[in-house]
Amino acid sequence: MLFKYALKALTKYKLKTFLMFIASMVSIASIFLITAVSGGIISMYSAMLKTGGDIIVTQKDISDTFFSDVNRTFATKVAQVNGIKNVYAIIVGACPVNSIPICAVYGVGTNYYSHYKLTNGTYPNSKEVIIGSNIAKTLKNPTKILISGKEFKVSGVFESQIGFEQGGVVVPIDDGSLLFHKSASFLLVSLKQDMAFNTIKNNILDLNNSDIDVKTTQSFTENYNQFKIIRTSSYAVSFMAFLLGLIGISSMMSMIVNERKGEFGIMRAIGITQSRIILGLCIEVIILITVSFIVAWLTSEMILFILENIQKFQGYISGKISFEMLLGVFVSSILMGLLGAIFPAWMASKSDPAELIQKGAQ
Repeated sequence: MLFKYALKALTKYKLKTFLMFIASMVSIASIFLITAVSGGIISMYSAMLKTGGDIIVTQKDISDTFFSDVNRTFATKVAQVNGIKNVYAIIVGACPVNSIPICAVYGVGTNYYSHYKLTNGTYPNSKEVIIGSNIAKTLKNPTKILISGKEFKVSGVFESQIGFEQGGVVVPIDDGSLLFHKSASFLLVSLKQDMAFNTIKNNILDLNNSDIDVKTTQSFTENYNQFKIIRTSSYAVSFMAFLLGLIGISSMMSMIVNERKGEFGIMRAIGITQSRIILGLCIEVIILITVSFIVAWLTSEMILFILENIQKFQGYISGKISFEMLLGVFVSSILMGLLGAIFPAWMASKSDPAELIQKGAQ
């Protein structure tokens, strides 16, 4: 009974219902997109590190891997530590590539080349590069490219599941060292099975305790300063979108409740309780928010798909809407809508029935 009444009330006030729908749908979609895109950036960089190793060795007390500089000769010492399987020295940087103003560039050793799955060509020698399939399409499969004004021959094209790599360039680590004026940004270390991290960590630190920091790749990505900034910024913007949606719904509900005072007065006069009136309005909001949520979810998935496939973004923008995010946003959206509806409904329904009927007739 209350459900049918709620549907009837929503269709009766079409314009205001539509405005409430738009307010809630946009705020929910904003939360999805902001959280998914920021989470995609973090997950891509995390995946890039985790697929390369279990431990990351960086320069001590640095805020970003772009500023880290670890001597490559240290990799030879680390490789001799008991329990270590492989050590990879890697340089990460960003600079102009041909007409692209900013592009990820990775300097890696020959022992890391197999990480990149070639679709054609060969792995690079000195003054050669391999490029991700996305940047190959953007630059129309070039045979040569300019990296910070220096010319390199394109020896091959590779594919990766990680967007940052798909839109990036891989150079031999010696060339990367000349480009970015450093030996290595970090070392990725893979362990043999059943090796305790703390033991390995202490053994690596014993080699050079004053200049390096050793973390698991999982711990590093969870505490990475840039990721903290991205997370905090996305939460702040999502909260503002959430708050604007709440204000919009509350404002619309206040207007609708004001127009329906006469209706509420009649309901109170025939014995319908205040709590039942509020419950009916809550059902209206739940129906509206649920529909808004579904539309926002589908719209967000479509936008994320488009963003991932826009060539000019080179695969750097990616995002997935997880079940946990869906559940959290749905529950939060329902609470947001109810919070915006209950107060004006309660204020109206507690008034004297005769007064409500009189105001509704004006």
